[in-house]
Amino acid sequence: RAEPPPASPSGLLGHMEDLQDLAIIERPIRRSLKTAEEIDKLTVDEDLNDIERAVYLLSSGQDVQRASVVVNLPNLVRQNPAETFRRVVPKVREVLHVAGVELQLAAASSFLTILQDDIVLIQTHTHSILQIVLLNLDHRDTVVSNAWLETLLAAVDVLPKETIRQEILGPLVSKAQLSQSLQARLASCRILGKAATKFDVKKELLPLVRSLCQDVEYEVRSCMCRQLENIARGIGMEHTKAVVLPELVELAQDEGSTVRLAAFDTVVNLLEMFDSDDRTHVVFPLVKTFCEKCFKADEAVLASLSFQYGRLCHGLSGSFSEEQHLWFLEFYKKLSVLGLQLENGHCESQAYPLELERKYETVRRNCAYNFPAMVLFADPKCFLAELYPTLSSLCHDPEISVRRTVADGFHEVVKLLGPNVHYVHKELVELLQDESLEVLDALLNSLQETLELATSRGEGAGSESKVSVSVPDLIPALAAAEQKAAASLRWRIYEKLLRSYACLPRIIAGDQIYFRFLQRMFTIVTTTNVLPVQREAARTLCVFLRYNRKQEQRQEIIGKVVEQLAQGKSYWNRLRYLDLCEIAMELFSKSYFCKYFLVPALELVNDPVANVRYKLCRMLPRLKACIRLPGDKHLLQQLEFCVRKLLCREKDKDVVATVRKVRHHLENDPRTQPLGCFTAAISGKYLAQGYYSWR
Repeated sequence: RAEPPPASPSGLLGHMEDLQDLAIIERPIRRSLKTAEEIDKLTVDEDLNDIERAVYLLSSGQDVQRASVVVNLPNLVRQNPAETFRRVVPKVREVLHVAGVELQLAAASSFLTILQDDIVLIQTHTHSILQIVLLNLDHRDTVVSNAWLETLLAAVDVLPKETIRQEILGPLVSKAQLSQSLQARLASCRILGKAATKFDVKKELLPLVRSLCQDVEYEVRSCMCRQLENIARGIGMEHTKAVVLPELVELAQDEGSTVRLAAFDTVVNLLEMFDSDDRTHVVFPLVKTFCEKCFKADEAVLASLSFQYGRLCHGLSGSFSEEQHLWFLEFYKKLSVLGLQLENGHCESQAYPLELERKYETVRRNCAYNFPAMVLFADPKCFLAELYPTLSSLCHDPEISVRRTVADGFHEVVKLLGPNVHYVHKELVELLQDESLEVLDALLNSLQETLELATSRGEGAGSESKVSVSVPDLIPALAAAEQKAAASLRWRIYEKLLRSYACLPRIIAGDQIYFRFLQRMFTIVTTTNVLPVQREAARTLCVFLRYNRKQEQRQEIIGKVVEQLAQGKSYWNRLRYLDLCEIAMELFSKSYFCKYFLVPALELVNDPVANVRYKLCRMLPRLKACIRLPGDKHLLQQLEFCVRKLLCREKDKDVVATVRKVRHHLENDPRTQPLGCFTAAISGKYLAQGYYSWR
C-alpha cells in the first residue's frame, strides 16, 4: 500500500492559519452570551400580574422589554381596558418622549389596532389615544411622523363624527397656520382630505382649504391640491363649481411643476363633477394651456400627462367641438413620436441625454397604453386616416417597452376595429416576428382572442380559404414565433405560445395545420426536455387531432404516437404517452379513446421502468371509467389482466402500494366485481406459495 506523503512546512502553516480562523469565528459567539448581571436586569418577578409587569417594564426595563409591552398593548386593552388606560397608557406616553424609531413605529401600530378593534372604548379612552397620536405628529423623524399620520387617517374611518370634529378637526385649524412647520401643514392637508370623506366640511373648513391652496410652500399647495378631489365629492357639484374649480384653475397655472401636475390629475379625476358648460369654457382651455406648456418646457410632467391622456379625452369627448376634438388628437400624435425622427419611413431615436431619453420613452409607452382609448376617441371608422400611422410608429418604436405595451393592448384595438380589422394585419404579423421575446410574451396574453378576431371575414367566407386570403403572412409568422421561442431559454413563453396554438383549428384550414403545425407538435413532444412544454405540446397535438377531419391523417398521427411514444425506446417518451392519454380522455369520446389509445396504455404494464408502471397504476381507475359495458367487455378483461400481473409480479414498493389502493377502488366498483373475486383468489393462491412478501 502506498505511504502517505510527508507533511510539508507549508502544509502545517496552512493548518495553523485555518485553526486561527476558527478561533476568530468563535470570539463573537462568546461575546454574544449574556452576563449574570445582564440576565438579572432582564428578570421580572413572576408574581406580578400583566398590568403590574407592563408598568414595571415600561419604568425600569430594557428597550426590548418596553417594545414588547407596546406591541402587546392591544391584548392588555382587551383583557382589562380600565386598568390599562389608567396605569399603562400614561407610562407609554412618557416613554414615547425619549423612545427610538422602532418603539415609535410599534406604538403607532398598536394604537391603530386599538382604535380599529371591536373594543368598546369610552370617550376618555379615545381622547387619551388621540392626544398621544396628535402629540407625535410633529416628531422630528419624518418616518415616525408619517407613521403617526397614517394611524390618525385610518382612525378617521372608524371614529364617530363628533369625536372627529372635537378631537381632530379642533386642533387642525391651529396646525394649518403659516406659523406652523411645513410637516404640520402637510399633515393638515391630508387630514382635511380624509375628513371630507366623512362629513360636510363646507361651512367651517373651506376657508382653511383656500388658505392651504395658497400656501407659500409648493409642497403644501401640491398636497392640498390632491385632496381637492375628496373635498369636491364631499361638498357636491354646486359647491365644487363655486369653490374647487376656481382653485384648480389657479393651481394649474402655478409656478411649481408638481403643483400644476397635481391640478391636472385632480381635474381629470373630477371630470364627471363638471357640467358641459364648465368643460367647454373652463376645463378645455385650462387643459390645452397645460398641455402646450408641458410640451415646450416641462418634460417631467409629460409622463403623467401622457398616462392620463386617454382618460382625459374620453371624459371630455362629449363636450368637444370638432376643432377641439382635432386638437387633442393631433397633440396625441405628437406625444407618440416624442424624441424620434422619421427616416426612410421608420422612426429612429434622436441623440438626447440619457435622462431625457428615458422620459421620452415613458411618454411613448404611455401613448401605446392609451392607444385603444384613442381609437375609441377618434372613431374606429376614421382609424385608417387618423391613427394608423401612429400605430405603425409605435409597433416600430426602437424601445422594447413601447412595442411590448402595444402588443399587450393589441387585442383591444382589433376588437374596436370590427369589420375593418384587416387594417392592422401587417402590424399583427410584425409583432409576432418582433426580435424581442418580451414583445411576443405580451402579445401571447390575448393571442387566441386576437387571432380569432383578426381572421374573421364576415359573411361568405369559406373556412378552407379564410386565412390564406385575409392574412397571407400569418402562418409563417406563427411558425417563426414558435422557432424563436424554442431556441430561447424562456420556456414559460414557449409553453404559453403552444397553449395559444390550440385556437388554430378555428381559424386555419386542416391541411395547413397538418403540414405546418401538427408535425411540429409531435416533434416537440418527442424531443423537448422541458416537461411543461412537452405536456402543452401534447395537449395542442390532441386538439389538432380532435379537429382534423381527414381519417387518413388522423390514423397516421395516432400510429406515430403509439410507435414513438407508447412503444418508444425512451422511458421518458412512454411517460409522455400516458400524459397524452390523460389529455385524450378529456378531449375525445370514451369510445374513440378506447379504440385508439387504451390498449397501448395497458401494454405498459410490462414496462421495465418502475416509474412508467407506477404512473399506469395511478391511471387505472380513470382508464376503467372509459370502458363501456357490455360492448367493451374484452377491454375490461385486459385491464383485469394488468391488475393481476401487477399483484403477482410487482417488486417495486411504490408501485405495490399504489396497486393496493387501486385494487381496493376497483373491487368496490360494481362493474368490476369479477375482477375483485379473481384478484382475491389470485392473492390467496400466491400468498400460500410465498409470492407476496410485501403482504
